[in-house]
Amino acid sequence: MKHITFYLDFVSPYAWLAFERLPQVLEGLSYHLHYRPVLLGALLQQHGNPGPAGIPPKRDWTYRHVSWLGHAQGCGLDMPARHPFNPLPLLRQALACSDDGTVNRFVAGTVLRHVWLGGHDALDPARLDALAGALAEQLRPDPEGTGAQAKALLRANTDAATAHGVFGVPAYEVDGRLFWGLDGLPMLRAYLDGDSWFDGPAWDAVPRVPSGLPAKG
Repeated sequence: MKHITFYLDFVSPYAWLAFERLPQVLEGLSYHLHYRPVLLGALLQQHGNPGPAGIPPKRDWTYRHVSWLGHAQGCGLDMPARHPFNPLPLLRQALACSDDGTVNRFVAGTVLRHVWLGGHDALDPARLDALAGALAEQLRPDPEGTGAQAKALLRANTDAATAHGVFGVPAYEVDGRLFWGLDGLPMLRAYLDGDSWFDGPAWDAVPRVPSGLPAKG
């Protein structure tokens, strides 16, 4: 059985699309999937990456593309009323349902659908209350009522993701190898199927190709 870690942030439309696509991609395999919420903004900042929303023409294209992908995949995707938004309340709400930094598929799916179906404001207080109610049976004890454990788990998850080379979401780690993006799912499946390419030199060799750009001064 393969153990796959799925790094996600609920603010990412590609995380929703990958979440919906993964069961089909992994069909017929023996695996255990660990859903690990991380703070995408911190990962992007680590690498000086503004993200798609930081480049206006790319933002426009990304929103059109993901809306079409939701249609093409049949899972749907409605842009929320505001995007991007601060995902911390959602990440902490999900991790309030965790003891170890991972959440189950019910929790991950409930929060993702809250954001990506219906076109509503993901941070609307009434909707956040409704989301909390939907997750109530999944909550872990919080004797002090401060949410400190959820905050600590999010920090630990994001730090661990950075240490493992995660630079964006969705990302999938298996056997110490990292795969990224919705369009990385076929490559992940090929690896899990034992594609011989992964036994050759390319995986380690291609990152060592020298850059032709001048060094930053």
